[in-house]
Amino acid sequence: MVDEAHERTLSTDILFGLVKDIARFRPDLKLLISSATLDAEKFSDYFDSAPIFKIPGRRYPVEVHYTKAPEADYIDAAIVTILQIHVTQPPGDILVFLTGQEEIETVDEILKHKTRGLGTKIPELNICPIYANLPTELQAKIFETTPEGSRKVVLATNIAETSLTIDGIKYVIDPGFCKIKSYNPRTGMESLLINPISKASANQRAGRSGRTGPGKCFRLYTSYNYMHDLEDNTVPEIQRTNLANVVLTLKSLGIHDLVNFDFMDPPPSEALLKALEQLFALSALNSRGELTKTGRRMAEFPLDPMLSKMIVASEKYKCSDEVMSIASMLSIGNSIFYRPKDKQVHADNARLNFHTGNVGDHIALLNVYNSWRETDFSTQWCYENYIQVRSMKRARDIRDQLEGLMERVEIEVCSNASDLDAIKKAITSGFFHHSARLQKNGSYRTVKNPQTVFIHPSSGLAQLLPRWVIYHELVLTTKEYMRQVTELKPEWLVEIAPHYYQLKDVDDAGSKKLPKGQGRAAL
Repeated sequence: MVDEAHERTLSTDILFGLVKDIARFRPDLKLLISSATLDAEKFSDYFDSAPIFKIPGRRYPVEVHYTKAPEADYIDAAIVTILQIHVTQPPGDILVFLTGQEEIETVDEILKHKTRGLGTKIPELNICPIYANLPTELQAKIFETTPEGSRKVVLATNIAETSLTIDGIKYVIDPGFCKIKSYNPRTGMESLLINPISKASANQRAGRSGRTGPGKCFRLYTSYNYMHDLEDNTVPEIQRTNLANVVLTLKSLGIHDLVNFDFMDPPPSEALLKALEQLFALSALNSRGELTKTGRRMAEFPLDPMLSKMIVASEKYKCSDEVMSIASMLSIGNSIFYRPKDKQVHADNARLNFHTGNVGDHIALLNVYNSWRETDFSTQWCYENYIQVRSMKRARDIRDQLEGLMERVEIEVCSNASDLDAIKKAITSGFFHHSARLQKNGSYRTVKNPQTVFIHPSSGLAQLLPRWVIYHELVLTTKEYMRQVTELKPEWLVEIAPHYYQLKDVDDAGSKKLPKGQGRAAL
């Protein structure tokens, strides 16, 4: 049984292709696909005209209201709508959909300021934010019962569309936007940009107000926008993501003809090609597109292929213990440090403590993990250092899983904590094609497929600007940023990836005349 099929994640799309193939040879295999807002006809056609069962749920009616004209500022409109509902509508809690932490904190702050100004003229408004980077105990507040005579307003990201059910919600405010991650195979850059939601998402959001009784949904866009401007469904993840992991997984399952693999929505051919190129560069595939011994070992790890290659390479540099910790910290994303609005300076200082000696962001993540391990995985230590306990526990679980897989791929777990160069070389083995060189104006230029990029302000090297760096990922937010950056010696690129770099690529002649104080010599 596959549930929440409408979310069309990478894993479910691959699973659909595999089970469809298997079901043709296995008449005994029964497959159930379920979802609340599914494009059922499309799924039925894909699975050879499979029958559709519609099971009516216990849904209450939802009254949908649109704006008469488009809103110039949906944040402002959301705040006005919250206060209007609070003052004019019968009791019932409010759920507001926003695009991310920054917006949620802004709305939280403005609402507190406005309600404080009104004092006892209006009933109490309890504001409860929820987003991924919020500590667990603060997230739990959204489930607490609303005190008599007051109203709760939950400020949430699209996590509240399907993953959460909050009792007492009678009113939904939907500005009609969300953040969507998309990958550009040409530049290798991921962007997290604010986009209009789909009709399916809009319907899912409205339904949140009709769970426990009749509800109202206030859409901060016009009915014309809904009918004519919103796509029916969100673009499936497989059409907007890096496919290297998909290709490696399918190859390891013995599926070699990727072009004719029966995807429900085929990924762009350019993205497939880029994935094959990347796996070839990482020595996971040979020139005929077959898995190599390295590729087979990499496929055992449930990680991005670059992280898997870094672990496989750590065997050579005798630092697999450290590299496993770094890989597990990198694979939980950017939700390690918590930066509360009222304690930003303290949080930043705590974070910079792990960067002592300008070791680079990868080693800083290792320092975080090791320090936590030394305190016997203390929760109190996490609070004191503004670190997310939940993220650290996830990193520990991933690390335990990786350690279990090391035996299977016959890599000895050994430590080499004092040799930072060895650890950096292992990292470079997985990320050598993510290298960049400092320019005279303080920006960086990627070495292959040249483009201008910058060190992310959260990096420990943001003020230092080393001459050569490797980075974990490129993200486009307000600028093209490199995230998780470490300094390297340019000659390592030729030593580690002679098939990818030549001496002329890393010749430093072009960067000799740097401004004073910039581009400190590589360690």
